[in-house]
Amino acid sequence: MVNRPSPPPVYRPKAHVRLVTAASLFDGHDAAINVMRRIMQASGAEVIHLGHNRSVAEIVSCAIQEDVQGIAITSYQGGHVEYFKYMIDLLRERRADIKVFGGGGGTILPSEIEELHAYGVTRIYSPDDGRAMGLQGMINDLIRQCDFDKPRPAVAPAIAALPAREPATIGRLITAAENEPAAGDEMRAILEPLLATLPRVPVLGVTGTGGAGKSSLVDELVRRFLSDFPDKTIAVISVDPSKRKTGGALLGDRIRMNAIDDPRVYMRSLATRQSNLALSKHVRESIEICRAARFDLVIVETSGIGQSDTEITEHADVSLYVMTAEYGAATQLEKIDMLDFADAIAINKFDKRGSLDALRDVRKQYKRNHNLFTKPDEELPVFGTMASQFNDPGMNTLYGALIRLLVARTGVDLPSRFEITGGMSEKKWIIPPERTRYLAEIAETCVANDAHVRAQAAIARRMYQLHGTIEALRANVGKTRLEIVEPRSSDDSVQVTQVVQGEPAFVAELVTLYQELEARLTAESKQLLAEWPPMKRRYAAAKYQFQVRDKVIELDLTSESLAHLKIPKVTLPAYEDWGDVLTWLLREAPPGHFPYTAGVFPLKREGEDPARMFAGEGGPERTNKRFHYVSRGLPAKRLSTAFDSVTLYGEDPDHRPDIYGKVGNSGVSIASVDDAKKLYSGFDLADPSTSVSMTINGPAPMLLGFFLNAAIDQQCEKWIKQQGPAKAAEIDARIDALYAARGVPRPRYQGAIPEGNDGLGLALLGVSGDEVLPRETYEQIKAATLQQVRGTVQADILKEDQAQNTCIFSTEFALRLMGDIQQYFIDQKVRNFYSVSISGYHIAEAGANPVSQLAFTLANGFTFVEYYLSRGMHIDDFAPNLSFFFSNGMDPEYAVLGRVARRIWAKAIRDKYGGNDRSQKLKYHIQTSGRSLHAQEIAFNDIRTTLQALLALNDNCNSLHTNAYDEAITTPTEESVRRALAIQLVINKEFGLSKNENPGQGSFIIEQLTDMVEAAVLAEFRSISERGGVLGAMERMYQRSKIQEESLYYETLKHDGTLPLVGVNTFLDPRGSPTVQPPEVIRATREEKVYAIEARDAFWKRNETTAPAALAGVKRAALDGQNVFTALMEASKVCTLGQLSRALYDVGGQYRRNM
Repeated sequence: MVNRPSPPPVYRPKAHVRLVTAASLFDGHDAAINVMRRIMQASGAEVIHLGHNRSVAEIVSCAIQEDVQGIAITSYQGGHVEYFKYMIDLLRERRADIKVFGGGGGTILPSEIEELHAYGVTRIYSPDDGRAMGLQGMINDLIRQCDFDKPRPAVAPAIAALPAREPATIGRLITAAENEPAAGDEMRAILEPLLATLPRVPVLGVTGTGGAGKSSLVDELVRRFLSDFPDKTIAVISVDPSKRKTGGALLGDRIRMNAIDDPRVYMRSLATRQSNLALSKHVRESIEICRAARFDLVIVETSGIGQSDTEITEHADVSLYVMTAEYGAATQLEKIDMLDFADAIAINKFDKRGSLDALRDVRKQYKRNHNLFTKPDEELPVFGTMASQFNDPGMNTLYGALIRLLVARTGVDLPSRFEITGGMSEKKWIIPPERTRYLAEIAETCVANDAHVRAQAAIARRMYQLHGTIEALRANVGKTRLEIVEPRSSDDSVQVTQVVQGEPAFVAELVTLYQELEARLTAESKQLLAEWPPMKRRYAAAKYQFQVRDKVIELDLTSESLAHLKIPKVTLPAYEDWGDVLTWLLREAPPGHFPYTAGVFPLKREGEDPARMFAGEGGPERTNKRFHYVSRGLPAKRLSTAFDSVTLYGEDPDHRPDIYGKVGNSGVSIASVDDAKKLYSGFDLADPSTSVSMTINGPAPMLLGFFLNAAIDQQCEKWIKQQGPAKAAEIDARIDALYAARGVPRPRYQGAIPEGNDGLGLALLGVSGDEVLPRETYEQIKAATLQQVRGTVQADILKEDQAQNTCIFSTEFALRLMGDIQQYFIDQKVRNFYSVSISGYHIAEAGANPVSQLAFTLANGFTFVEYYLSRGMHIDDFAPNLSFFFSNGMDPEYAVLGRVARRIWAKAIRDKYGGNDRSQKLKYHIQTSGRSLHAQEIAFNDIRTTLQALLALNDNCNSLHTNAYDEAITTPTEESVRRALAIQLVINKEFGLSKNENPGQGSFIIEQLTDMVEAAVLAEFRSISERGGVLGAMERMYQRSKIQEESLYYETLKHDGTLPLVGVNTFLDPRGSPTVQPPEVIRATREEKVYAIEARDAFWKRNETTAPAALAGVKRAALDGQNVFTALMEASKVCTLGQLSRALYDVGGQYRRNM
């Protein structure tokens, strides 16, 4: 064990250190940077946090506008060398003296760190640095290197240059005013006479309560202003409070804003640098600088402190007060000064309970304050808004009113053409308000079920005891015995009488009591007890038959060991007591029986191991080759697809600046249906032995469209071949003619087709089956294919918002798309493909402990259930299309993760939702923990993975992916992937105990852990329910905060050695077990990136006449309330991923980041 280092003292900066923090483009790992920025703030820095998925251009523009000393970035998703180098290039190009810091775990190799340091990056922190320095030590080092004052500009020349609106000039002037009183005096002396000669620039002041949604509302105002006035510019000055204790500040308004990434927008964040004030004392100078820069509008947003003060009115021409319905009793309104002074009032988050009452009460108070008792309510400047909802009518009305007020107050020329939609803000509910207690109800259902089991078991136990007593008493009934009477005197003789024994009188009372108890047993309990003896006989037989839908499966019940012992596949308990038997049957039961604690199928199918083959690297051809390599010789092809971060964020491959470095790194680049056809070529996607899993989230509808069309066209190919060579030649000639008419070359598979690939899926590259087949034939093939394809698409947007964040659409719109997919599946009878894989893996990867992972994931699953039910779907039509995806780990709770999940799901679906047995069966895929893959002593990772795989297989997971040992530092190599797959094969085929399929049942610790974890999960359900269900808790960032706290707790224990990790903080090798350069590093090649871009361009070119109409159809479906996925299925034949994403942004809104 290494010595546990004491945490270093916090370094306190002498200068006002300002930092920009973010996760790199297409990177959702913002939990790590969130932890880091919190430590920076606590150390005294002012932090402008941008969150995840930020481009170099966004970050550099922000850093220059904010005039910071440093930029701190996490970059886990590959392409980091290109990303950091471009950041240095852009900073040099813009002559910005800003230091760059970064981290990315083991994915940034030691050689790459050296390369980036040589290029100009100030410091990349490696896992070894973290181990040696700790979190606080790394932050101390970063802040120490940024602890300097920015050079003061020459004031007069800088002010003279302001009309060019150069962000660096504006930023330096504001910094000088903030930091140096003398510079501020000099500025005021120059600006005051200058502003008197310039046209008036209107200032809108926005103030309000903390958490009222001011930043989102300002962003929506900016978005509408930019759309309304294509030639106008706007400056936003945002003020956040400083912490009195540390001097640090979270300048967090930028993270909520999507519209400010525009050359016509300048934004500057200010810290109050004093307590209990809503504005910085330097805000006047900042406003005057922006006026002198000739912006057309200046918006000033104050910090939300209490009910806010009225200081904003001294600086603004028009003031807007933003509040919510949560202000307390109506009498509290009399105490809010801003209701006297505000020109407009927005009651934001208008979906909250009591908002209509708040609107009424605020209007009444406004009338009282302004003596407007006769004015109609609709003419008062009080508006209900939902800034978080895309294209909210309340926001539209507020925007129009504010523009009119600004024009009336200042006389500026702002001729608005913005179309004001009628009506009030109205929430588009995902979960109806009356259903938000669903998790508490599920907890109550499970607790009631447990109480019912205990009560029934107690009755059965009494019955067993009475039965034994009655049987014992009746054992001698009807038997004869001799009664001998001894003589009383010598004259008496011995009397011998033969007596037939009868039943004692009190036995009848015992029988009556037994019958009374029996009447209290439910029909289910009676049936289970009656079937127990035949069940034991059935499992003692040589064969076992069970039915899956309309197919009867017969399997052996034993296997023979080398010692010629018969090893049972399923072992039943040797209980005699009916109470014990009933408890076991109601809470455990054999695999395949309710509540499915031990598994959802009676026996594992032979020849279908749960192993999944995971691949994703470079272009579709390289990943296709890897798929064929890892599945060679295996009867079942379970293909798990990892996509590159460009695809994960719904974009097309593109040239530098940003996207280029990410193409094909840490996953495969897929931008079109042709890419999907090449990716899965040679695998029959409609064959029952083929199953495809796609790890995708925001763009899931589009990738699913690509996949399903690729599967349909495969079957079209097979139909063409079945018609004979002449038909195949005819179709091929028709395709050649199509391309000759288009004047573009026909697409081909790049490179040699790999071993094992028979070319299926490549004959119709560049065309859709409906272009070359008769319509009736195509529709028949399509219908049959959709009913046959097997697999899952991750698509779970809830866990992304809570954890790693690959969200691209607004949450409401993303859920609507998922609901549309499920409805499409119901309509098309898609029964073998899971419409969503509800994931806990990424919750765990972000830092959650196993209980939180399980609780949040199940809660998300039940949220989908509630949403789909609210759309009118029947539980049995969609529940079988839901699957789960968990992370494994080294914690004890992982031994029972699947057991608890299956038990809770089964009880809730049966007893609360009335679902049938197919709906009650929770199917889950599990992946060994990426968090337990360490960059030090990477060979030891296989040991951890083996233990986790054993737990998962013992728990009867439905499929398993074992991580490669080198994934901590590189995309897995062929050698490491083969080893990872071998782990599963050795367990399944060699490990003797694996011949038994319920080894956990009957273990005291497993049973106790199951009960403990179930109780903890239900307690978490109640906590989430108290916050308004999953979506209500997400608004309060409950899940995200909890995940980050648990992540920091783990990292703290890892660093101080309390949590021993072999090869990381204990059992180090003589060199200290440093991170090593792996023998082979997988990165996308330049040729692959160029090819991906060329393939995209070619796809655009050949579909340039049909794509616009298809995109318009997608938008129309979204706006008209039709099924968007139905339109996507057609559009995905001729449009690329990026085209589809941008079309949906226009009608559904982009995701809005939060802290």
